[in-house]
Order: sequence, then C-alpha cells, then structure tokens
Amino acid sequence: MRRLLLLSFTALGTTAAIAQTNPGTPPINQPSAAVAETVVTATRVPTPIERVPGGVTVIDRQTIEERGYQTLAEALVSVPGLSLIQSGGIGQPASAFIRGTASRHALVLLDGVPINDASEPNGAFNFGNDLLGLDVERIEVLRGPASSLYGSGAIGGVVNIVTRRAPKDKAIEAFGEIAGGSNRTLRAGGGVAGTVGQFDYLLSLRSLSTRGTDATPSRFTSDTRERDGFRSVGATARLGWTPSDRFRLEGLANWRENHGGLDNVPFDDPNYSFEDRRYTGQIRAEGKPFEVWTTGFRIAQTVDRRRYTNLADSLSAATTNDLFRGQRTVFDWGNQIRTPDYGILDQGQLSFGITHEREAVDQGSGSAFFRTTTNASALSTAGHAGYQIRLFQRLDLSAGFRQDSAEDYGTHSTYRLGAVLAVPEISARIRGAYGTAFKAPSLYQRFGVITGFFQGNPDLRPELSEGWEAGIEFDIPLAAQRDFATVGATYFENRIRDLINFNAAFTTLENVERARIKGGEFTATLRPFRWLNVSAAYTVTDARDVATGERLARRPEQQLALNAAFRPLDNVTIAPEAVFYGRSLEGAFASYRDDGTSYTVARDNKVGTIFNLTASWQVMEPITLFVEGRNLMDSKFEPANGFVIAGRTVLAGTRFRF
Repeated sequence: MRRLLLLSFTALGTTAAIAQTNPGTPPINQPSAAVAETVVTATRVPTPIERVPGGVTVIDRQTIEERGYQTLAEALVSVPGLSLIQSGGIGQPASAFIRGTASRHALVLLDGVPINDASEPNGAFNFGNDLLGLDVERIEVLRGPASSLYGSGAIGGVVNIVTRRAPKDKAIEAFGEIAGGSNRTLRAGGGVAGTVGQFDYLLSLRSLSTRGTDATPSRFTSDTRERDGFRSVGATARLGWTPSDRFRLEGLANWRENHGGLDNVPFDDPNYSFEDRRYTGQIRAEGKPFEVWTTGFRIAQTVDRRRYTNLADSLSAATTNDLFRGQRTVFDWGNQIRTPDYGILDQGQLSFGITHEREAVDQGSGSAFFRTTTNASALSTAGHAGYQIRLFQRLDLSAGFRQDSAEDYGTHSTYRLGAVLAVPEISARIRGAYGTAFKAPSLYQRFGVITGFFQGNPDLRPELSEGWEAGIEFDIPLAAQRDFATVGATYFENRIRDLINFNAAFTTLENVERARIKGGEFTATLRPFRWLNVSAAYTVTDARDVATGERLARRPEQQLALNAAFRPLDNVTIAPEAVFYGRSLEGAFASYRDDGTSYTVARDNKVGTIFNLTASWQVMEPITLFVEGRNLMDSKFEPANGFVIAGRTVLAGTRFRF
C-alpha cells in the first residue's frame, strides 16, 4: 500500500488537487441562482468555492439528471474519498465510508439539520433508503474532520442534502417525471412551486415501486432466486414569507415511507421485510439587524420509526418483530458578521452560535429469550465560532472552534484550521487543513440491555480523531481555452482513538481500539470541446487497526470513478459512468463459501466494476426524454460478501417543467 501511494503521488503530484465543486446551504433569503457560486456547509458562512480549504464535492441537479441517479447511494459512488457499500439493489442497506472512517462517522444533514437515526445502535446512517426526487436540488459532501462545525459524528465528513427552492420570478411552476422499466419498476414524481408577493411555496411528491432483485449471490447453493421488492413514497413542503430584504420566515416539512424485503445471509428469507418512516420538520427565521450582521434561529425535529418482521416459513422457524423509534430535536441560533476590510486584509467573516439538542430512543429487537431493549434520552448543548479572512487577495485563512457539553459524557472541544493559497501565475490553488472531531457513544451503546447477557456502558467516552490534508489543484489552458483541464491531488491522514467495541466477554462495550488511516484523492476534469466533458476520481486508502496492523473491513484499497457528458447535438446528452472497486477485507464469519458456510478468518472481497449509461433528449424547452441503464455489463460484484448488486436494469421516461 505504501508503494502504491508513492507511485500514485509521483504520477500526479506535479499537477495535484481537488477538481470538485464545493458544497453548501445558502442563506435562507439567498436566490437559488447564486448557489453554484458560494458554499456554506464547509464553513457555515457563504464562501466562494475557491476559498474552501477542505475536500468538498457538489452533485447538482443537472448532474443527478444527466447521470440518471435515482437514489442517494447511486449518486455518492463517484465522490472521491467515499466508498459506498450497499447490500444488494435499490432500497437495501447501504453504508458510506468517508476517507476510510467507519460508517457511523458520516454525519448526514437535510438542509443543514442532522438526520442520522438516533435509534440506530451505532448512530450510522442508512444511505440506501433515500430517493433523489425532484425536490432535491443538490448533494454536498465535505470530507475530513468537521465536528468544529457540526459536533458529534462528523469524524469522516458530512453529507448535506439540499432541497429545492421556489423560483422568484414565477407565480406557479409545475414540474414532474415518470419512468418505468426493468423489474416492473415505476418511478414518478412532481410538484408545484412559485412566489406570490411576499410569499413563496413548494410542494413535491415522489414514489418508486419495484419487485427488485435477489441480493443473495447465485453462487450460493442456498439461493432461491427470491426477489427483494421495494416501495417508497415521500413528500416535501416549504412555505416562506419575506416581508423585506432584512427578514425571512420559512417552514419545511419532509416525509418518506419505505417498505421492502431483506435477505438473511447466507440464506434467502422470503418473509423478512421492513418498513422505514422518517418525518423531518423545521421552522427558521433569519434577519439582518444591520447590514453587516445576519442572525437566525431554527427549531427542527426528526422522527424515525423502523420495524423489521419475519414470519416462520419452510426455510426457518425463527420469527422477528423488531421496532426502533428515534427522535432528535434541535434548537439552533447562528450569526454571521462581515468584518471591515483593512489594508492587506479583506473578505473577513465571523460566525458564532449555540446549538441545543435532545435525542431519544425507544427500541426493542430480538427474540423473547435474547431481546435487546433501549429506552433512554440525552441532552447536549454546544457553542461554536469561526473566522475566515483573506490576505493579499490570495491567501485565505480559516479557523473554527466548538465546545459540546453533554449531560452524560462530559464536555468535549474540537477545532479546525485551514488555508488556501491562490497562485494565479501558474493557475494553481494550494490547500491545507487540520482538525479534530468526535463521535459520542450512542444511546444504545450507553443504555442498551439484553437481560442476563449484555448491559450498555454509561461511562463510555466519545471516539476521538485528529486529521489533516494537503493538496494542490491546477487549471491547464490549451488552445486559447483557459479551463481545458483541471487536475489535482490531495493527501490525507486521520488517527482515531477510543473506538468503541465489545469487551472480551461480550457483556458490555469499552473504548478499546485505535485506527490509523491515510490515503490520496486524485481528480481530473477534461473539457476538450464544448460538447465533451470527462472526469475521473481515483482514491487510494490504507485504513488499519493500530494494535493488529490489519486492514479495516469494507474499505476498498482503490476506487476509480469515470464519468463523461457527451453532447453530439445541443439537445442530446449521453453520460457513461464506470466505477471500479479494488479489493477490500471482509470480517471473519462474514465471508462465505459457495455453500453458505463462513470462514473463521477474514477474507478479501473480490474486485468489481460497474458500468452505467444515461441518455437524455430535450425534445423541447420544457420536456426531456431519457433512458437510464444501470450495471449494463451485468456484473455479479459483491461490495459486501454475500450480497450481490442488482443486475442489468433499464428505465425510460420523461421529465418536464412548465
């Protein structure tokens, strides 16, 4: 691995950095047209893309549609530094490993509000459950320690899902799509939005149903070819009031409900199913008491309810009736102050605020003899502050600090420092950042109970990390075209301690493990012609347990994503995508032979390649026809041992906006 890292940086190090756009959530009264020019997620204040020091990526609405992404999991596979491991096809559980950190170290936001399920035993987010309906404007991914911005859980990074906003120049705009194809799949969605005087509104509905595919590999002798169907419905509503350019009040509500089948490796299980509901709402007010000061207050709540059921059948007499209820309530006060320019200093921004949060869990799972229960709640309060400034109109400096105080795991402080140096003489940007982060023990880890077998540990400490990154990005001109190519590379390291795992007797949990992670992200975007855009993202990751030196499970050592947008005609776009996964380690007793028996030592998962292709034809200004092909080479790749990806599928449909 060390040799591979060295060879990779030798090949690309002279033209290094991140060739990705940066994420953000705009201020509540910022026009949507300005979203692509500034970002907020990476710094909490509107910041020009080129001034953000960390690794960041934006997947905007145009990219989602051109590449045919219909789920959050599909969209994230091309993000450098992020490995998306899904246990089967659409709707099946999916985990994201950002820069080699654990899946519970990825914090997910919806319009800036955390939505990780409080009832999930480890606090991880299931990326396989969310559709990218027409209400999703873009997805923003911030890589690296980010607890100084968002608190617990942001060790690997942050994924922010940003919803659509109403047009400011129309009283009513209607939009929608309908598509159907393989596996009896039907996808539909639509809505209306507009601005009438001081009020704006948006209402959007979405749905998808499919009989699905078989997640059990055909190599297993126990495979019955039973399909895991999936149905999802959801809605988003937003209402805003802007009586003046100094004040805005808005409310947002989001609901989604999923039903589907699951497999129980290494055997098919036709009666194993789930239902998953999530309700998220927030009310936010923002004002400008003075021209240089913006202040806002938000109240938000997320409620998750998951149930897993399994009836006795000819394959198994076991039954399951598991229920998970989680609730998260957030009160947040945030401020932005623009500081005056002075001499060599300009573009100064100060941000500060207070966040109060309550988590609650009511959970029961397992058999009557071996049943796990958690019934607990916890409060935490945090203060945060950040500052960024530009020197000599080319050196951007940023710093952030946050202190979280919880009623049960004490007080914890995190910080982040960053710098971006513009070198226009060679069309380069040099970036660097260093930060700390933490993940609080979940309520299950602290208070979960299996009577007579297991007791959570209320004295657990947070998992702690410190990490840094350094990179460089070049714009390469050619033939009078300034942006003919953008190439870059970033090196990152992260050390995590006090990782939580079971004690030797499996009777409780302890802070017993440490991890060391290093790697590189290499990107290139070529724009040789007006009608052709090609991008590549290559990631090398070395994630290991410090004590044993063993590789961490399910982190591919290498991953390469290739994308292109080919426009043979002005109104036609053809977008191929290829994703290559290198080998990854699977845990002992989670690696399976063809007969379904497990290995007693960890084994490597085989490499895999997925090829997708989407074609779009804008028939007229408001109407587009499209065809989406997924896994067209019909790969049998198993990202997680014992779970095969969906086979070849094709969907065709139309999208409109009036």
